[in-house]
Amino acid sequence: MAVYTDISRAQLEALLEDYALGRLVSFEGIEGGIENSNFFVTLDLDGHEQQYVLTLFEELAFDEMPFFVELGQWLHTRQVPVPYAIKDRNGIALKQVCAKPAFFQPRFQGHHVSREQLTAAHCTEIGTALAQFHLAGEEFYLRRQAQRGVFWWRRESQAIRHLLKPEDAELLQQEVALFDQLREKPFGLPLGTIHGDLFHDNALFRDGHLEAILDIYNAATAFLLFDLAIVANDWCTNAQGQADPVREQALLKAYASVRPFTDEEIAAWPTLVRTAAMRFWLSRLIPWLGVEQASRSGISTKLKDPDEFRRTLLARIETPASI
Repeated sequence: MAVYTDISRAQLEALLEDYALGRLVSFEGIEGGIENSNFFVTLDLDGHEQQYVLTLFEELAFDEMPFFVELGQWLHTRQVPVPYAIKDRNGIALKQVCAKPAFFQPRFQGHHVSREQLTAAHCTEIGTALAQFHLAGEEFYLRRQAQRGVFWWRRESQAIRHLLKPEDAELLQQEVALFDQLREKPFGLPLGTIHGDLFHDNALFRDGHLEAILDIYNAATAFLLFDLAIVANDWCTNAQGQADPVREQALLKAYASVRPFTDEEIAAWPTLVRTAAMRFWLSRLIPWLGVEQASRSGISTKLKDPDEFRRTLLARIETPASI
């Protein structure tokens, strides 16, 4: 979370007139994020102070927001611990602030766990929660195509090919083709609403237990197992990209205890962890090479090292994953 668009106290007080949340006490910007502007907002209601988060969406357009507003509320009502847009007195959740989509959310009190401190217990917690997320989203009535899905990585891997070392260009094309082969097989993998970006810094823990899953704004309709592969590649690997079997088995066992794997998923797992590593390698390569398309908001963000996921991909190829 971060602040790219400032708001004034008067603007915030005018917005709060629509709600029955209380009187504004204070607010402050939240630093350290990537895409949106976020503020902690403290309100007083009948002598009791409560904190909320106000988010201004810098990248998403108004017509994209209903999916995320509805998804957050859908998951919340099914006891999945995610931020959700709070409705005003008239039942309206999505607002406009500084010409940007915005809404209030509850504030969670947990903390992030660094990658170096992740344990099998953390992986058990997130595996259970992700399976619950997937089950809760089974009947979600909206669909959304991932912005950086199969069509994107086919196009972008070709577009940057000339900027890569030959062996890296070949590796990318190999992995794109591998996923295409998986999609062409006669069996089908379970589809549903995925988080799409559940890295360890998008989770909050409190007293050793998962309190919240954050940043659902990459959610889309895709293979459920692909979502789990994203988690495994981040939560269950070391700095060299190699999988920690203890953490990974804790993740898989916890997930399967809530949503058992199909035979097709068990067969597809070695491919999908490679595809997930390729996808994030590619998405980091593009800005690293200086060819990232301009964002809608003009925000420049800190570059992340693409080699992290190249190492993970190579490790997944050398030592195939299994369920």
